[in-house]
Amino acid sequence: MANKEERVAENVLGPFFVDRQCIDCNLCRDTAPNNFRQHEEGGYSYVYKQPESDEERAQCQEAMEACPVEAIGNDGG
Repeated sequence: MANKEERVAENVLGPFFVDRQCIDCNLCRDTAPNNFRQHEEGGYSYVYKQPESDEERAQCQEAMEACPVEAIGNDGG
């Protein structure tokens, strides 16, 4: 389970976030390309934009559920 205390700094404010467990596997960027970006130098992904539609929310939720290291979280805030 993602730890909100270990969020990477690049995440935009909002409920979805990526923490330091990310292994940069690209799954979230493939699943929700409008919302996740790669930090190339750091070797991890982050939430670039919080979802603005039901479709984007569903994609972010799917990415969170499929993340192999559970690095994506939703704190509901």
